[in-house]
Amino acid sequence: MQQLSFKNRIASHYIVTTALLIFVVFFIIYSIVKFSVYSHVNNDITSEVDKHLSEIEIVGNTFHLIHKEEWKEREHNTLDVNPVFIQFVDENRNVIEKSPNLKKSSLIFNENNAENKLFDTKLADNSIRQIQVPIYQKTKIIGYIIIAMSLEDATMVLNNLFEVLLIVYPLILMVLFFIARFIAGRSIKPISSIITTSNIITKDNLTSRIPLPQNRDELYILSQTINNLLDRIETAIEREKQFTSDASHELRTPLTVIKGTLEVLIRKPRNPAEYEEKINFCVTEVDRLNHLVDQLLLLARFENQKQSLKIEKVYLNAIFLDTIARNSTAIQSKNITITTDFSRDYYIETDSYLFLIIVNNLISNALKYSNQNGKLTVHIKSVASRIECHIIDSGIGIPADDLENIFNQFYRSQSNAHPEIKGTGLGLSIVKRLCSLLTIDIAITSEENIGTRVVLSLFEADLK
Repeated sequence: MQQLSFKNRIASHYIVTTALLIFVVFFIIYSIVKFSVYSHVNNDITSEVDKHLSEIEIVGNTFHLIHKEEWKEREHNTLDVNPVFIQFVDENRNVIEKSPNLKKSSLIFNENNAENKLFDTKLADNSIRQIQVPIYQKTKIIGYIIIAMSLEDATMVLNNLFEVLLIVYPLILMVLFFIARFIAGRSIKPISSIITTSNIITKDNLTSRIPLPQNRDELYILSQTINNLLDRIETAIEREKQFTSDASHELRTPLTVIKGTLEVLIRKPRNPAEYEEKINFCVTEVDRLNHLVDQLLLLARFENQKQSLKIEKVYLNAIFLDTIARNSTAIQSKNITITTDFSRDYYIETDSYLFLIIVNNLISNALKYSNQNGKLTVHIKSVASRIECHIIDSGIGIPADDLENIFNQFYRSQSNAHPEIKGTGLGLSIVKRLCSLLTIDIAITSEENIGTRVVLSLFEADLK
């Protein structure tokens, strides 16, 4: 069984509800009209009863109409205009007198209906409304006056109304269905855009986005949510592509070097010293590969992780002191003088793990590019409502032309001039991305052969 489309389902549900509502309204209209028509007839009959009871004369156990000319009134003579049928019967139900418009017919006394109660019955196959009222001689019933009025006009009005409602009812529902279907189609038009856009989005085409509706309703939120989802998917796929590209590009060189070294090593027998030298060289390259993979994974991991940050109060002084202690081997090997300038205890609110990566990269870079017997200064100070962390080295410095590129992936300033300084060119790229993630401002100034200054600016934690 074929299912209805979304807009047809909306229209159908609307029509079912509307059909019930219109049915109730039509039923109420019909009931009100019927009540009004019958009330009018009942009032007329009651008026006739009061009128004719006052116009009879009781003599002993008999009675008769005082004014015989009453029968000459049009409603008692004819059947064409609001006829009123009147009949007098004695206590034995024998007809004493009746209106001329009854002719040869007689009103039937209904034993099953209570006295003074109006009820519907038939007169020569015509519908009438009838009442039978007792006539008393003191407390004894000596007869009845039976009055009836035709219901043909009332029945015709009610039948016509019923037919009109019966015809109009499905027509209204049909018109409302198409109107509801049209409105539903207009309302869910953005869904068609969502379907169209979704169909053209592939792994190789992630740039298309769903047009946002003008009205900021649920469909607007849905479209915006899907666009945000597409942004995240595009970012994830681009990050995957970037990682694959970076890995294939950067891993190829050390792997080629290792392969070449081993091929040279097995060409002919060599003495143990040569084997040891080449193996140590390969181990160094493998360590470099491990470090490179770690850096690449770090970049991929923290590309877009703002929602998973663990923000907490961090003791800034301890972060720098612990990082310096972890790099003690490099400090001792170059005999670098470390100076820390902390005028007081400083606290910040950040992700301690990510901030530690930033500081560790900056300190290790400063040590790596420092000269033998150089100096490294870490200075923390308050500036307005922020804290500035200055990391100052006395190393080889960075040329002015290279400063704008130092945050690019795999970019290494003066790599040819200083081949002895190994690196991947990913450290500052990682620092920049993590600073952006943690809303930390970073600035680097440098002079060749004098040194480099890195300044981190971040908000101080409220300890209250």
